[in-house]
Amino acid sequence: MTQPVPPPLNSYVESWTPGPVTDEDPLPTGPVAALSAVLNLPDPVAKAGDLLPPLWHWLYFLSWPAGQDLGADGHPRDGHFLPPVPQRQRMWAGGRCEITRPLRLGEPAERISSLAAVTAKQGRTGEMLFVTERREFRQHGHLCLVEEQDIVYRSGRTAGQHPAALDESAFPHPDSPWQLPLRPDPALLFRFSALTANAHRIHYDAPYCRDEEGYPQVVVHGPLLALLMLELPRRHAPDRPVRSLSYRLRRPVFAGEHLVACGSPADDCAELHIATHREDRHATAEVSFA
Repeated sequence: MTQPVPPPLNSYVESWTPGPVTDEDPLPTGPVAALSAVLNLPDPVAKAGDLLPPLWHWLYFLSWPAGQDLGADGHPRDGHFLPPVPQRQRMWAGGRCEITRPLRLGEPAERISSLAAVTAKQGRTGEMLFVTERREFRQHGHLCLVEEQDIVYRSGRTAGQHPAALDESAFPHPDSPWQLPLRPDPALLFRFSALTANAHRIHYDAPYCRDEEGYPQVVVHGPLLALLMLELPRRHAPDRPVRSLSYRLRRPVFAGEHLVACGSPADDCAELHIATHREDRHATAEVSFA
């Protein structure tokens, strides 16, 4: 019997036009101190009145839906910028950020979120819906930074190409001027999930990862990989403020694997990437300095 052809993803979002949403956050110091501890830093990277490092604003403006509003995968079933796609599967693909003036920790900030673009594309494993959310951050009436996040959605589950078992042995570090090695374990990922209000089970539920998603182990958060790459200019070039950045998340990294954040600086920019023994570029980023 011939299976019915599902409608194109575009058909679900033809009339989907969510309006802008404004949120406020006092930017308390606690989350920065907590993430600093998770990354094994001796002291918080910023205290009240200091400038927030690039992408550390992801610790703020968080949404905590009720437990009954989560799906079987731990992700919210509904949300203002979640497209009305059946059996929605979500992946963070990448993003961009323009920093006019960094946010200042401990001072109230405003975020205005809006839908920037919705595009359907055909990939190797089927149709994908790319949703770009734009976010403007302000303090004291001044525009501080503009961020765009690219999220990919599929309808239903797809079989990914993932290793059946992991090699958790160390590997020779790539020959890069900037390096930051890390072996993320489930405890680190659990703590990062808590700090970012992320209940997606792929980051803490190993049986779910193996049985439902086909992963060999729990998955390292894409935002954590991006933050690790941005740690390189923060640690190695603290006197060169980042003016703009872009990043792309390409292949998952799993708990227990040794990874290295690598960076190659130039006069006014730097190229960054995440490497493991399996692949040289699980994630990539480019930063431009002020």
